[in-house]
Amino acid sequence: MKLVVVTAGLTQPSSTRLLADRLARAVGERLGGGSEPVVVELRDLATDIADAFVTGFPNTRLRRAIDDVTGADGLIAVTPVFTASYSGLFKSFFDVLDPRALEGKPVLMGATGGTPRHSLVLEHAMRPLFSYLRAVVTPTAVYAATEDWGGGGDAYADGLSDRIARAAAELAGLMRGTGQPAAHNGNGRHAGEVRAEEVVPFEEYLASIRPSPSGS
Repeated sequence: MKLVVVTAGLTQPSSTRLLADRLARAVGERLGGGSEPVVVELRDLATDIADAFVTGFPNTRLRRAIDDVTGADGLIAVTPVFTASYSGLFKSFFDVLDPRALEGKPVLMGATGGTPRHSLVLEHAMRPLFSYLRAVVTPTAVYAATEDWGGGGDAYADGLSDRIARAAAELAGLMRGTGQPAAHNGNGRHAGEVRAEEVVPFEEYLASIRPSPSGS
């Protein structure tokens, strides 16, 4: 299975790349090892991405990165948080992809920032982006604030290592085609599943609640 990691960290080394590597390692362990993940460092492609916007055509190096991403069996995408959202470089890369390139592709999202207050970037910015691209996003996304590195979590949140493990298991399951089934609703069926015989026509329902005529 081909696992591709897209990381948008701007410094070297960066906490964004560190999180991406930990996620990739955890996913690889659950897939049974084998081939190394392909890492796409957007920092090295910044000029190529800008040129593609101007010319309308990706050059050879950018095309290779695009082919890696579109040909992946699973994708890990990690960005630093800038102004309460993903970085412009991160967004620009996905803007140069064909809008249908990630359709049905399993994706694990990650983000890094200086404070836990930005953790909702995963839900209000990144998840809508990949939903628009019709990717299949893991239920668990991983945000790492500065204090998370080496931290053990608290009563209301798992530690970073636990979140990485859970997200990695979800992505590996999607890549194998064995993702978690929908939750059951307590009556032996999946939530949202309704049998045809349970649907009562509206007219029949009204008749059942209409009071009987007096004197009958």
